[in-house]
Amino acid sequence: MIKTIRPLAEYLAEIRDPRKAKGLRHPLVAILCLVCVALMSGAKNPKAIANWWKNRQDLGPLLKRLGFTKSYGPSKSTLYRVLSLVPIECLEAKLQQWSEDNLADVPPSPGELEGVAVDGKTLRGSRRLLSAFSHRLGLTLGQLAVADKTNEIGPTPDLLAGLIIEGRIFTMDALLTRREIAQTIVDHKGDYVMIVKDNQPTLRADIELLFADPEAAPSFVEDCSVTTDKGHGRLEVRTLQTSSALNDYLDWPGLQQVFRLERKTIILKTGEVRTETVCGLTSLTAQRAGAAQLQGLVRGHWGIENRSYWVRDVTFGEDKSQVRHGYLPQVMAALRNCVISLLRLHNFRLIPDALDYFAARSLEALAAIGC
Repeated sequence: MIKTIRPLAEYLAEIRDPRKAKGLRHPLVAILCLVCVALMSGAKNPKAIANWWKNRQDLGPLLKRLGFTKSYGPSKSTLYRVLSLVPIECLEAKLQQWSEDNLADVPPSPGELEGVAVDGKTLRGSRRLLSAFSHRLGLTLGQLAVADKTNEIGPTPDLLAGLIIEGRIFTMDALLTRREIAQTIVDHKGDYVMIVKDNQPTLRADIELLFADPEAAPSFVEDCSVTTDKGHGRLEVRTLQTSSALNDYLDWPGLQQVFRLERKTIILKTGEVRTETVCGLTSLTAQRAGAAQLQGLVRGHWGIENRSYWVRDVTFGEDKSQVRHGYLPQVMAALRNCVISLLRLHNFRLIPDALDYFAARSLEALAAIGC
């Protein structure tokens, strides 16, 4: 892939070092670059990162290219201390800028919708983080901590404020289906696809009623998409119907369509049938997104779970991490997001394969971040 933007290392170099210059052994940018290369090589936590460089035959050239001025790298205690002091807002802002620049550098195909999923994840023993994730490229575009004893609703406008909204479709689950969030998105010339569940009982009842009567429904249903998937001993049939009949009735910013999605799963071995129905609404017109496109956006939303959160928990061991000190959990989550995004940009579909590849090719890992 031909890149026309600055390498990651240059963004990391712009992060302010909070330490006093006197007695400083290792530059902050060198430490951050070391963490990224070690993560790309399969190291999962600060202890593993500190051990990663110690027995390398190419240690001298490796440390020099990373920007270290000593003949040795940081110890485990130094990594813990320095990473816990990193100014998290500055780090997240720079990584967000890097992600946005990469997304702009690889534009969508003509007519392709640019979906961005917004969802939260709780770090074990720490706080909850709200993230924005590109459906198309699998990049984490932004991350923001959710204050203790609150939910994700309040921080969402702050996360959106740091993102490019115009021309993008923001997908979110029922918790974030709120008028004020929808208003923020449409005010900035973006669009939304929101799921409606029991936390909006009146809204859900109105949409369900529209599609409830099989005899009356055909006069309101304007488009329908049916998809089928078979695998892992299951057959799943998804049917999405759309309508604009409630546009004038529902008091919802920018509303253009409502939809009903039925997921029917058949367990092939037993014949058991499981059915789930969800409702939703969107600011996308039927001309821009029919039932098939909306179904794709709803499915694309869950990429944040299986292409980001699952990878962080299973491949990088985030859910088992015992790291608790200061901002260290949030810093490590941000750097894991960044590395996963970088590996996606290098066209790796399976992240474990990417880690194996770069574990054997340190020079390529260095080049990938710009060292």
